[in-house]
This record gives sequence, structure tokens and C-alpha cells, in this order.
Amino acid sequence: MSSVILRKIGKIVTAVILWMLLAIYVFPFFMVVIDSLKSNAEIMLNPIALPVHITFDNYKTSFQIMNYPSAFINTLLITFVSVALIILFSSMTAYYLARHKGKLNNVIFIMFILAMLVPFQAIMIPLVSIYGGLGILSNTPTLIYMYIGFGAAMGIFIFHGFIKSSVPISLEEAANIDGCNRPQTFFLIVLPILKPVISTVVVLDVLWVWNDYLLPSLILTKPGQLTLPLSVFAFSGEMSVNFGPLIAALVMTIVPILIIYIFLQKYIIDGVTAGAIKS
Repeated sequence: MSSVILRKIGKIVTAVILWMLLAIYVFPFFMVVIDSLKSNAEIMLNPIALPVHITFDNYKTSFQIMNYPSAFINTLLITFVSVALIILFSSMTAYYLARHKGKLNNVIFIMFILAMLVPFQAIMIPLVSIYGGLGILSNTPTLIYMYIGFGAAMGIFIFHGFIKSSVPISLEEAANIDGCNRPQTFFLIVLPILKPVISTVVVLDVLWVWNDYLLPSLILTKPGQLTLPLSVFAFSGEMSVNFGPLIAALVMTIVPILIIYIFLQKYIIDGVTAGAIKS
């Protein structure tokens, strides 16, 4: 009987701790939403207090000043194209490296892994200098190209482990017997099996590309090219900050990606664990 009571107490304590952690993590986002409904004077007076007078003027101002439709479309386009190409190229590369054994391929795979360890801050100045000298900065294709380069290593690492452990070679051999060539085998047989891992890479890369500020700030300089994270800084001046519209802009930037994450978050764990299960 005592063991049953101890288990119940343990469950209650665990539930209390989890609820406390949830409150700690949710509180900053909750306060951002609350502050977006207050005037600048109320925010400066007490940023953690509830609004005395709820106003949506901050959202109207943010929508106009940051040119939200243009920034949203730019962010959506860059994110969609970058993630789609990362998925395509990294899955194809991982498939080739997993199915073709050899010292050279092993070295190439290790180089991809080592590339994940290089911090972007260490190469951003030479990167901008080189591409600036070539005259190909200030355009969206260059930014997408860089996202593919920086994101491919992690994608290859994840796809490679999943293909080796969870994609039976027998399926590919059967496809070859039926007359499929190598591209047909990959796109018709292997790629559909990679759906759990594709979902994982999509979630991780969408969160990264959508919220990234540093790389777009180095590449995109024209007003019509700005993404949502870049547009948010339109409310920060040299001498002052317009907190109300700034916070409202943050909310409008976060909400779309938050909705995507809520619907796809379960695939992160599913995809990572699937690669560890032998078929």
C-alpha cells in the first residue's frame, strides 16, 4: 500500500514540476503578447503589468511601417525554397554516401560532419568579403544558396543515419529487378520511406531560416528584400526605441512559425528516434 501511495505522490510532484516549468517557459511569450496591447507609456511604467486600456494601434502601426505583407512573402519564399532544396540535396547526397562504400565517401561524410562544428560567426566576414567582391550580394538567390550550404550538413547527417538503419536494401534490389534505375529507385522507393526524417528536418530548418537575422542582415540590403526579422528593427532608432509597435511586430513574426511548430512538433522526436530503430 505504501508503494502505491509513493507512486501517486511521485506523479503529483512530477506534474507540479512540469506545470511550473511550463509557466516559466510560457511567461515571457505571455508578457510579450500583453505588452503588445499596451501603449508605450504603460510599457515604460510597468512592463509586467496587465494593460489598463487595451489597444490594437501597435499592430496597425507595425503592419504599415514594417511593410508586413512584403516582409512576410519574402520570408515565406526564402524559407520554402531554402528548406525544399536542403531536403532534396541532402537526402540525395546522404543516399549516395550510405549506399556507396569507400574511403573517399567516408572522408566526404566526415567533412560534412566537421562542417557542422564551424561557427558561422567565424566565417561571416570572409564570406561577405568574397561574395561582395563578386558582386552577387543584395539578392535573394544568394541568400538561399548560402542557406543550402549551411543547412545541408545537418540534413545529410540525419538522412544518412536513417537510410543506413531503416531503409532495407532489399526494397531497392526489388525495384532494380522491376526495371527502376537509380533515380527512380530513390524518388519512388527511398524518398517516401524518409517521410519521418523529412518532417524532422523541415521543422528544424524552418525554425532556423524563418527566425534567422544575422545572415539576411549581411546579404539583403534593399528595403523590398527585407524579411520579418529584419523588418522588426525598423522600430529601433539610434536614440530611442518604439516599444509598442516593436513588440507587436515580434508577435506578428512569431505567430506564423509558432502555428507551424505546434502542428509539426511531434515529428521531431518521431523522426530522430526512427533513425535509431533497425528495420
